[in-house]
Amino acid sequence: MGSQRVDMSRTVRIGVDVGGTNTDAVAINPTQQSEPGRGVLAHHKTPHHPGRHPGNRDRRPHRLEKVSPRPLRHRERDGRHHPLHQRRRRARRAPPPPRRHPAPVPQLPARDPALFRVPPALTKIIKGYVGYCDGGLHIDGSEEAPVVEAQVVDRCREIRALGLTAVVVVGAFSPIDEVFHQEDRVRDIVLREMPPGTDVVVSHEVANIGLLERENASILNAAILQYARCTVRGFRRAMKALDLHCPLFLTQNDGTLLDAAAAAKIPIRTFNSGATNSMRGAAYLAGHDTQDSSAIVADIGGTTTDVGVLLPSGLPRQASAYVTVAGVRVNYSMPHLHSVGLGGGSIVRQTEDGKVAVGPGSVGHYLTQKALAFGGDVVTASDIAVAAGRAKMGTCVVNLDPNLVTNAEHQIKMLLEGVVDLIKTSPEPLPVLLVGGGAVLSPSSLEGASELRLPPFHDVANAVGAAISNVGGTVDVIQSVADQSITDAVERAKSMAIQRALDSGAERDSVRIAEEESYPVTYVANKLRTVVKAIGKLDINLKTELLVEEDDEGEVEEEESEVAKDFSIVVTDEPEPVNPITYRPTVIRNESTGILEWHISETDINYLADGCYVLGCAGGGSPAASRIQLRDMLRAGHTMRVIDSSSLDPKAVVYWGGHMGSPATSNERLQSTETVLAFQALMEYRREESFDAVISLEIGGANGLEPFLVGSSRFFDRPILDADFMGRAYPTYWQTTLAVHAPNELVPCAIDSGDGKTIIMTRAPDDEIVDRALRASCSEMGSRVGMASCPTTAEKVGNFSVLRTVSLAWRIGRCIARAEATNTLSTVAESIVQEAGGEKSAKVLFRGKIVAVERRLFKGHSHGSITIAGLSASEEENSGIGQHGIMPAFKTGGTLMIPFKNENLFAEHTAEDGTTKTIIASVPDLICVLDTSSGRNLGVPEFKYGFRVTVLGITCSPRWTETPAGLKIGGPRAFGYDMDYHPIGEYVEPKSVIEEFAPTG
Repeated sequence: MGSQRVDMSRTVRIGVDVGGTNTDAVAINPTQQSEPGRGVLAHHKTPHHPGRHPGNRDRRPHRLEKVSPRPLRHRERDGRHHPLHQRRRRARRAPPPPRRHPAPVPQLPARDPALFRVPPALTKIIKGYVGYCDGGLHIDGSEEAPVVEAQVVDRCREIRALGLTAVVVVGAFSPIDEVFHQEDRVRDIVLREMPPGTDVVVSHEVANIGLLERENASILNAAILQYARCTVRGFRRAMKALDLHCPLFLTQNDGTLLDAAAAAKIPIRTFNSGATNSMRGAAYLAGHDTQDSSAIVADIGGTTTDVGVLLPSGLPRQASAYVTVAGVRVNYSMPHLHSVGLGGGSIVRQTEDGKVAVGPGSVGHYLTQKALAFGGDVVTASDIAVAAGRAKMGTCVVNLDPNLVTNAEHQIKMLLEGVVDLIKTSPEPLPVLLVGGGAVLSPSSLEGASELRLPPFHDVANAVGAAISNVGGTVDVIQSVADQSITDAVERAKSMAIQRALDSGAERDSVRIAEEESYPVTYVANKLRTVVKAIGKLDINLKTELLVEEDDEGEVEEEESEVAKDFSIVVTDEPEPVNPITYRPTVIRNESTGILEWHISETDINYLADGCYVLGCAGGGSPAASRIQLRDMLRAGHTMRVIDSSSLDPKAVVYWGGHMGSPATSNERLQSTETVLAFQALMEYRREESFDAVISLEIGGANGLEPFLVGSSRFFDRPILDADFMGRAYPTYWQTTLAVHAPNELVPCAIDSGDGKTIIMTRAPDDEIVDRALRASCSEMGSRVGMASCPTTAEKVGNFSVLRTVSLAWRIGRCIARAEATNTLSTVAESIVQEAGGEKSAKVLFRGKIVAVERRLFKGHSHGSITIAGLSASEEENSGIGQHGIMPAFKTGGTLMIPFKNENLFAEHTAEDGTTKTIIASVPDLICVLDTSSGRNLGVPEFKYGFRVTVLGITCSPRWTETPAGLKIGGPRAFGYDMDYHPIGEYVEPKSVIEEFAPTG
């Protein structure tokens, strides 16, 4: 690195956006942003051919003649051109088979199958080997188990025998491993044992906490390493051909830069960076200072309009914790966008009733052939803009009926206003920045926009955003706040993020904290999780070492690589989707016992998982991992069966239990057999060989599926009862209907951590102390245990449990599946209301958008609240409320505040006058928050700003209300709120699946 400082007045940046249709390039001097030309010295757009590597010389932007031929300081690329994205664009074609198959090596105690939620077609192509070794951490950073070198050596021998040359190492809680560096140790052993040239990816360098999603991201990263290196070499060849002697960077999807060497190692971080570049480029070109206010950016392309929010941090508002890439669930940053089928190529047509429709059909990249302005015969949105005098394009005069033009303009305005309103989190207007080649379609004003800006060079905003990107550093850390204050813990995380930004090449004086979020780790004492992002301007002087010479040795020609792709590979063994309209569960009569049994299928598990999460009332933990575990057991030939509790002898012995611990731990340790081990321990203590049936502790969340694991033929082969002891989810073990009606019967009970630690509690003076004692032990055992409760009898199940809740969960899940299959997600809430007993038992309480989320820690539980702003009159009209089967909400307008303690506690409506407050629902009734766009439940971890939601209320079972003890244990005062319970409606017992689908005759 030279010591001579760079003359910033002579700094030129080249930004390149590799899009799906065109490649855009700009040359910018960022020091001239205040000038009319925004420092844009030259720009060029060129179409390219799909399927060819970016960087090929016939695709490189080459018309930047206005830039003087002096040394350039650096060059950024928008890294969106990936083979996994090509798969998404090519219908029914799998991605090219990588030559290096990653071999995920998750550490114990995670025992779930690798490639979680990866489409079967992709799994078949990239899955080469899965091996397990001891290791992993607890949530507090202590070792779960040490790495055993001999085990790693054995796994390497197995990998070598298969001829695989890419290995992924995944360890539990590796992102917080600051002491043992287990993944790094395993990587070093693998590199020593494997042949030279082996790629080894360690998961903590790829993504954050969330083992399965981090593993997925790491596997995808390993699968495209060869492609990434080839792509970077292509970029460098293009630079060499242009005589550019400057560092090369790629943009990440979070809006920051990654140097070329790092991008070649972690290419997955560059996925979908185009949207972020577009938003940041729009703000730069418009001269909008995001530190003054947020801004909405509408990128209007040829087919769609993508709309997002640029925050005061200068970065886009992020999507939820989990996103998908090529159908694979991963957990890294992605911008939160809403899209609408409006672009320059959108087809304009007039229906028989005289109405005008714009899109979503489009001529796409055939615009210059099919649009009227170019001599074609299709009326497009671009033709409307030309006819209205807002745009000049093409070679032909466009003559259209003025009424058609007026009506089409009105439809375009409505589409843009709708998507802008959808992305906003408050009714206050915000500036809207228009970019993209179709930006000229926009009218001069939009409702909800304080102003519209069409900046210069708007059609190459993506490339501009790439050129002006910053560098950053992100930290996701769990710290103890037992010996330090929360403030000190947050400041430490900030310091770590700042240092990472500096290590990435940021100018020290320019670094600032762009994003910060801290929240407690539930059910774990004195633990705080903090996520911080620091960003700063790139220090060009510190990056001169990146001016490396291209190493052409062993370089693979792109043309050969492209020819080697075999797109004929199509995996046809994916299970055929089941039609939820005609699907019938299998109910048979057991010939030996005469009992009707519901034999569970993979479809049933899918329905149950979605339904259980809804009944979790935002708590209970996500059933996603349980769903996969049970699905794979069914595919392996194991069976599960559900019966009605009335089928059993009253004296029959019924075991029950589930998981206890922190959802944050579950995100890393995931599904195992702790509950089975706890059952075995309790049976050994009680000297019992078996039992007659198993019932769920709680139907809500992941525990709703745990009895299916225990009762499966893989383990105890006992029927699961169509009932549970909550009818929902609650934060503690003793908040059960059994404790309400049969107190002091929770012991003896057992907990097991799954790694050799078991505790049996034999006596207790009351039920509450049982929960407190077990949770204290759970924390010491890794904050995740399986639990077996004191067995009960079938008679007590019939008298004290909430009956037919398995049936209810199944029916709710089927509602969601049917809505997806019939494209009626707008009425999924209404369908759930009907399954929950109709309008006298359940209600749509409210519709709106989440505009505030608060989280805090209190006595080990996640406390907080969400605030939902009601829909405006126009939004309700556009949503079809009152039409098409969409029922009006119980309350409209104003806001709804829902406090939670792991689960939603009550719903308080504030009228539009801001003073009139009404409690419209409270525990023990169920308050469920659904994502309106998907119809699925949102748990506390998924609560995010901007989500459009539908709030449901379901009347609880009378098991909670028929005695004073029920409300004392499960009512509002049990959570410290001095309010009386008022039921939503009358309880209606769910309809039994077993009875409905029982065989006739």
